[in-house]
Amino acid sequence: MSFGYEQVCRLFYFHSTGSMAFTTASVITITWVVQIKKRNLGHFLIRQRRGIAFLFDLSNEVTKMVFEVSKVPTTPFDGQKPGTSGLRKKVKVFVQPHYLHNFVQSTFNALTPEKVRGATLVVSGDGRYFSKDAVQIIIKMSAANGVRRVWVGQNGLLSTPAVSAVIRERVGADGSKATGAFILTASHNPGGPNEDFGIKYNMENGGPAPEAITDKIFENTKTIKEYLIAEGLPNVDISAIGVTNFTGPEGQFDVEVFDSASDFVKLMKSIFDFELIRKLLSSPKFTFCYDALHGVGGAYANRIFVEELGAQKSSLLNCVPKEDFGGGHPDPNLTYAKELVERMGLGKSNSGVEPPEFGAASDGDADRNMILGKRFFVTPSDSVAIIAANAVNAIPYFSSGLKGVARSMPTSAALDVVAKNLGLKFFEVPTGWKFFGNLMDAGMCSICGEESFGTGSDHIREKDGIWAVLAWLSILAYKNKENLSGDKLVSVEDIVRQHWATYGRHYYTRYDYENVDAGGAKDLMANMVKLMPTLNEINTIVKGARPDVSKVVNADEFEYKDPVDGSVSKNQGIRFFFEDGSRLVFRLSGTGSEGATIRLYIEQYEKDPSKIGRESQEALAPLVEVALKLSKMQEFTGRAAPTVIT
Repeated sequence: MSFGYEQVCRLFYFHSTGSMAFTTASVITITWVVQIKKRNLGHFLIRQRRGIAFLFDLSNEVTKMVFEVSKVPTTPFDGQKPGTSGLRKKVKVFVQPHYLHNFVQSTFNALTPEKVRGATLVVSGDGRYFSKDAVQIIIKMSAANGVRRVWVGQNGLLSTPAVSAVIRERVGADGSKATGAFILTASHNPGGPNEDFGIKYNMENGGPAPEAITDKIFENTKTIKEYLIAEGLPNVDISAIGVTNFTGPEGQFDVEVFDSASDFVKLMKSIFDFELIRKLLSSPKFTFCYDALHGVGGAYANRIFVEELGAQKSSLLNCVPKEDFGGGHPDPNLTYAKELVERMGLGKSNSGVEPPEFGAASDGDADRNMILGKRFFVTPSDSVAIIAANAVNAIPYFSSGLKGVARSMPTSAALDVVAKNLGLKFFEVPTGWKFFGNLMDAGMCSICGEESFGTGSDHIREKDGIWAVLAWLSILAYKNKENLSGDKLVSVEDIVRQHWATYGRHYYTRYDYENVDAGGAKDLMANMVKLMPTLNEINTIVKGARPDVSKVVNADEFEYKDPVDGSVSKNQGIRFFFEDGSRLVFRLSGTGSEGATIRLYIEQYEKDPSKIGRESQEALAPLVEVALKLSKMQEFTGRAAPTVIT
């Protein structure tokens, strides 16, 4: 049986539109069909010129689409080195022809064949500008590289912790499990046409690719000559939940769009006592506020806090995800989370309205968090220490005990003191969640955190902003479970001050110098490396700046040997240790999209209960002065003040 050209076009037009209103103009626009061959069971194959085809049966039903693979010549781009959390650049860089394609193909080439061919990959992100285009590109390249199926969160939205959970927990209808993920995020960086985009690859354990893989990716980006893509594959509607089936040279290829929140909500309910938290939130004495900063956390906020836990919808701020994060900077700190800070009574204005008892925020991809009490800020370093100190009693997931705890090197030593007092294994690792993941995979760590507003546990292999909020709500619920009808609830501030009274206080602050000249930043670090061995010279500078500051007893450049795989990470930051336990740390951050970011960390430990109530900036002022003199910050960067103080 055969059909004429116009008959084929009519058939295709009916199947693609559902309409019989076919005109000659319609024929002109459908120029793809070149031949039809009869197949068994009454099926007919219609081939397209651009490498896409449709199979029809005699009952007028489209059964599958067939694609062809193209090899596209390309040339390398400079600077495609993944940082601690993938590749981050301005959108204008990513939209260059071949730029994203080169990085994705370099990633496929860095993986072992079994992680690609026949594999299941997750592709989603924080919804920032260019994400939807990137999802379609990666789907087409996945098809061309032999991937069996791609899972996409509805509208391309999945928080970074939710991606990790999906990799680890989700099972497809056919029993499939994900072996990795492309996460489209620049985390806490701004979004929009003139702002930042990012991409990173996570492995089968749900955690970021280790340095061995990211190094291979980078090497591949420097030599790439071609990439594979199914150019004729039509864009998948990622707004609608369902499965789209295709067939290619290596067989079937499916794209499944699934609900972004269900798997993550299920996991959270297995960790926390939602009923106990619900009782707290239903108390008339307890008020609550969560700010998603127009990031992907908003995709989970209503489901968890309102539908599951009974919070009022008015408790949610900026919970509609937006491509440009509402024009804001989706970084949950006291500088950028302005609306939440004001509402919690920590801003400059005084509205006269009583602040909520508890406030929290997450960043663009919802892996970072900020915890606030009424007119009270909880430092991330204190937050992870307090969660660890209370986890066994307050969080069912940890009821059998903690395997160990860990912090990043720049994070304050508050967690160290908890570990020592509770007899827990303790680890200090470089910045980057992959190092925590190794410890967790080996069963050596249950709770971990970093000073840059990241906290998490071994339920996944990423930091988790909403998990941290639920952990704090769990601690508050536990502390108040016998007190909900009392005169006054135990507050966030009460919990923190009791912790200081028990373990001592680590006064702590971080100065960020963002987008400084990269050359000046490197010169600053090199100058301090040169200074490190000369303690006498260091102490001359210290005493010249502030005679009341303790002397430096050691200085080094942090190096980490992983106890699991034996890998060594060098040049992770410069540290100065003082005789009284104080500490200064300098490091270059890899999370920016241009220029360099210098982070300065200042810490002072105070055990005397009569001295733990001072303001941090007052207590740390002498050490700040010393740090700026030691580093010659203004001389090397031209900056008289930091961009952000945390």
